[in-house]
Amino acid sequence: MLVTLVAVTASLPAFLVAALAVQLRASLHFGASEQGISLAVYYLGAAAVSLPGSRLSERYGALRVMKSAAAADAVLLALLASVVSSWALLTVLLALAGMTSSIVQPAANQFIARQVPAGRQGIAFGVKQSAVPLSALLGGLAVPAIGLTIGWQWAFAFAAAIAVLAAVVLPRPISTIAQIRDAPRSESFSLPVLPLGVLTVGFGLGICAASGLSAFLATSAVSAGLSKGGAGMVVALASAAAFGSRLVTGARADRRGRRHFPVVAAMLGVGALGDALLAVSSAEHLAVLFVLASVVAFGAGWGWNGLFNFAVVRTHPELPARATGITQVGGRLGGVAGPLVVGLLVEHGSYSLAWSVVAVVALVGALTVLAGRRLLLRARQASPAAPPVAPPPVPPPAPKETPGLAER
Repeated sequence: MLVTLVAVTASLPAFLVAALAVQLRASLHFGASEQGISLAVYYLGAAAVSLPGSRLSERYGALRVMKSAAAADAVLLALLASVVSSWALLTVLLALAGMTSSIVQPAANQFIARQVPAGRQGIAFGVKQSAVPLSALLGGLAVPAIGLTIGWQWAFAFAAAIAVLAAVVLPRPISTIAQIRDAPRSESFSLPVLPLGVLTVGFGLGICAASGLSAFLATSAVSAGLSKGGAGMVVALASAAAFGSRLVTGARADRRGRRHFPVVAAMLGVGALGDALLAVSSAEHLAVLFVLASVVAFGAGWGWNGLFNFAVVRTHPELPARATGITQVGGRLGGVAGPLVVGLLVEHGSYSLAWSVVAVVALVGALTVLAGRRLLLRARQASPAAPPVAPPPVPPPAPKETPGLAER
């Protein structure tokens, strides 16, 4: 649960901006395309440090990295609450928040891979990845509870308090920096480049669709005929669906044991159907259909992230942080493209056009994930079995068993 709390604080800046976009745009005087640029810059900052961040976790330990990132998030959220007076400053702070978020994710993945028994890692990844829709849910609830009552600045202030709590309650690392610096480094493992590259593209396309949806769902709901408070509740409801979906898919993954990437592709396909229904409801101003489509689009099209990361870790147990750090680059770049493309489509077209494009992107992402899985299976069959996982330099408890190939 502490890992989830840290992941929530890392995700809150972007989702608060998305949920409170109506209030922020009125207060800071910017439009839909600027909103898309701001959120794209958040993901661009995350993409820039994804690979270096994963190496930090492997070298200095996941716990130390998560604790430091939570403290940094607390400072950034406090600045968003207190000093933001322009769109430019908002965008700069979001870029920094994206960097801290990108450092947290591979650290949390490594922590789960090393500390949680193999038979419970699916639900553990589901709980950890539920932090993202939970952040969106909190952002949605912040609209009627805080944004429309005492002001959007207080939503960021409360989020900063959550980040402080996360930094305080995480236990102190056992090893010191000096011990880590003196420990030997191991570079004995390599990763299959082409399969991971294709999976990274598929992950990026899926995140492109999901991030574009999450960035503009609230403003699209208002355009479809809902009130501002109602739009916030739609975001909260849809996020709750994604939250539950990630938990369920994680638990089922532990029982299923294999074929996780095909389930990811199927969920992306169902999410594309939800996106298509959003396009119809936006064009026809059908509020009830819009709400139902939002639940489908979020629940399926945004509920697969934990399962994807679990599958990557299970197929690359020797370097879990680095493997997910690579795929995260695609996710972050997809996060750059999603809000930017949707913002431009909304600014120069319509929400109906934007959601239609998002549906196509999600479908292509599903097909790419399946292609990456096939390449990964071929690479694993053509190479000798991986050697046992080497213990980290300063040993936390080693996993009880080394997971084998999960994709068969």
